[in-house]
Amino acid sequence: MAWTAHTIIQNGRAIPFEDAKVHALSVGLAYGAAVFEGIRAYMNPSTKRLSVFRLEEHLARLDQGMKFMRFDSPPSRDTMRQGVLDSIRANAPDDDCYIRLQVHIEARGNQSTTGPVGWVCAAIPRERSTKRESGIAACVSSWTRIADNTMPARIKATANYHAGRIATLQARADGYDMPILLTRDGKVSETAAACLFLVRDGVVITPTRDSDILESVTRDTVLALAAEHGLPVQERRADRTELYVADEVFLCGTGQELAPITSVDRLPVGSGKPGPITMRLQQAYESVVRGTTDAHAEWRTPVG
Repeated sequence: MAWTAHTIIQNGRAIPFEDAKVHALSVGLAYGAAVFEGIRAYMNPSTKRLSVFRLEEHLARLDQGMKFMRFDSPPSRDTMRQGVLDSIRANAPDDDCYIRLQVHIEARGNQSTTGPVGWVCAAIPRERSTKRESGIAACVSSWTRIADNTMPARIKATANYHAGRIATLQARADGYDMPILLTRDGKVSETAAACLFLVRDGVVITPTRDSDILESVTRDTVLALAAEHGLPVQERRADRTELYVADEVFLCGTGQELAPITSVDRLPVGSGKPGPITMRLQQAYESVVRGTTDAHAEWRTPVG
């Protein structure tokens, strides 16, 4: 991508990108007291106009996170929506962009400090992974997914990503692209930063919400698209060994988009190449996020 981000929105004000800052001892940094959303805006190839994908669903999840974190006087959904649109417009990208919307405690304090709250919204370029076409080499991590009664994964808190970072660093040290984490009772959860799907005998399967997953907006999108394309879908608990005997495995998330996993623990998934159902869903996803189909216009918010 040729464009660069030069402006960021902090607490509702547009400032130079490099000038955004909080105190080094802010509670948001010192104790990880922050929630965020990763959102994408996609360019329609015909109109050359950007639309934000499923903005309202991301803002609803952010509201849930701020509530759970007991933030004092958090910014309203209207303020957050305007911040996202302002951050894109201020940078005038000529291609897709990734939006990081983050709310944190700006003040110094202790673990129980709940305000005052600040926020920042950045629209930045983000290259797409080449693994979307070639496939990802994954491993089952020796690290366990965080449990709901420890650090609830359905809350998109920055602190939660420490667990995924540890697993990712270990996976890469061992020669893999990405880890897959299991729950404490040994069931499949998700990757370090994306939800997981399996295909068995033509059925598209994904772990249930009680498998310590993030309640992913992209996961919900894939479930809807699969059903609309006539593919049977199941939300259920999944065993580790199903990763080895599945016909296809793929991951999905705003950052990762939809990408095939072609090996797990150095065992090939199916033929060892991206599977037909995975690539069919990837194409369907690409069409709906860019608006090259009329389907689900309500999922796309024009930047204007």
